[in-house]
Amino acid sequence: MYSGRGFRESEIGDIEIIKSGDTYHLFHLILPNHDYIAHAVSKDCINWKRVKNALWVGDPGEWDDDMLWTMNVIKSDGQFEMFYTGLNQKEHGLYQKIGKAVSHNLMDWRKVNDPPFPIESSGPYYESRHDNNRQWVSFRDPFIFDHQGRRYILICARSQDGQMSRRGLVGIYELDGAEARPLPPLFYPRVYDDIECPCLLWIGYQFYLIGSIREDIKVHYWYADTFPGDFKSFHDNVLLPQGNYAARVMRDGDRFLLFCFYVSGDEVENAHRYLPPPKELAVDTHGKLILRTYYAWPNKVLRSIPLSSINEPIAILRNPSAEFAWRNPLRMRLSSHSGYEVFLFSKPSSSYLWNGSLRITGLGKCGFVIDSDADGNAIYISLDVVIGLAQIRLWGVNPQDIHRDYIFKNIQTNNFRPNPELQYTFGIIRYGSYIEFVVDDVVILSLVNASYQGPFFGVYCESAEVEISESEILVLDDSMQDELENFQCFEPLPTPLQPTIIPELGNP
Repeated sequence: MYSGRGFRESEIGDIEIIKSGDTYHLFHLILPNHDYIAHAVSKDCINWKRVKNALWVGDPGEWDDDMLWTMNVIKSDGQFEMFYTGLNQKEHGLYQKIGKAVSHNLMDWRKVNDPPFPIESSGPYYESRHDNNRQWVSFRDPFIFDHQGRRYILICARSQDGQMSRRGLVGIYELDGAEARPLPPLFYPRVYDDIECPCLLWIGYQFYLIGSIREDIKVHYWYADTFPGDFKSFHDNVLLPQGNYAARVMRDGDRFLLFCFYVSGDEVENAHRYLPPPKELAVDTHGKLILRTYYAWPNKVLRSIPLSSINEPIAILRNPSAEFAWRNPLRMRLSSHSGYEVFLFSKPSSSYLWNGSLRITGLGKCGFVIDSDADGNAIYISLDVVIGLAQIRLWGVNPQDIHRDYIFKNIQTNNFRPNPELQYTFGIIRYGSYIEFVVDDVVILSLVNASYQGPFFGVYCESAEVEISESEILVLDDSMQDELENFQCFEPLPTPLQPTIIPELGNP
């Protein structure tokens, strides 16, 4: 796990990852100064170590002497090339341009100022310094795409016309020697202010365009049959829910790994940022992009524990209509006929992967509870298994405010494909402050939060009967994780009340 360790916890900015040999190389911006591009290395994409910084702003008077923004790193002709965004002090940072640097080892970088670099936004397809209404020009976040022997560079750019807040598009230039030729936009949806960090992939039988949207702080995608072509959207084109941003995709053998940073607040610029573990990008039977759990998690497993060997769950709310029973050693039934009940197990470790199968009977509610204390102050994963909706929230007491003596805050929401049988496989990863929730092998929720760190986890029911089967806990090795101690994604929570003694089930 990885985050800034400096004065501000928002230091990590847009990212880029490339693999060389058996080492993954992470390049990222440093906020708020944007004065250099940082470099870290890893063997597993989870634990990272900072190494020599890659690139610094130029000396006074150079075209990139103000700030450095998003980059893209590729291997080409026996060397590595970094295409990056630069801003100039004399221009007050108003006109973003694209520059280039080269390296033979990913450690030592040299800027290249030969034509056509730096590249600047120009008409007739894109706004320019001479034709824009905002008095500053979007032209950043380069991404190299090679197709049929030609090299193209994708850009987060804007149209010269259209409604002001809907001009964001994915621009494209063809690179040919000393020339960078502007082409018509690759995609102009007429919806967003900007489409940040665009990247284009050919997976299966289609082209997929991925971009991050500041309006909702989510990662979106679109698809096309040809290049260039008309990019279209599915009814749900959110690849990662709110808080996940600036996604980039790296090819790792025959897999595609998607990386992004997680922002904890309501805006991209001033929130805490954190680099979660990657997800594997895949295509489902409908041609939609989906995310699967990172394939290397099994390498972190220390031991497997059947849920039945931990302890019988304890119903903490003393609901007389609540019941628990083992149907067999691999299947448990939890229910609450009327009202709410939370069933808690003792956590065998602070970092774990919980797998199993869930089946619900009736039309009531259910979900999971993680990091709970004895009173149920915890992080809750709420499930609507009928329509396919997952929500994760902070829920607990707030003793410092007698007029609002509770905390109830939704953090993230996403949809999953409903099953008419109301039966699903699930997976929950808790690794340090990272949380991942998986339904039927598809990553649905992904976030970072350490607001609660209680010793219990479990299931809740409300007017429902839930069966958990084939369930096991995989204890994860987090001894080498590189994350901030006591990292808080949200405002500090009030000190919880002293825990009550938990009653045994059946003895309210």
